[in-house]
Amino acid sequence: MNKTDLIDAVAKAADLSKSSAARAIDSLTSAIAASLKKKEAVTLAGFGTFTVKERAARVGRNPRTGESIAIKASSSMGFKPGKALKDAIN
Repeated sequence: MNKTDLIDAVAKAADLSKSSAARAIDSLTSAIAASLKKKEAVTLAGFGTFTVKERAARVGRNPRTGESIAIKASSSMGFKPGKALKDAIN
């Protein structure tokens, strides 16, 4: 399912126009992204929790030359599905 399919499904399920459903989905994704940017977790009961995970700086190796390289610290997003979502797919 891509974004267009999701918009169609939400519009049909919630009896909304496609443009209203698109605005709702865009608002949801923007709100989640804004919270994660502030390093805040986002929990949707029954669906799951989005979190920001910090990756420490480390030393890696260039596989071609074997030379050591410094890899900067970074942030990545994590998702932990909720019980209801796990039950729905099993």
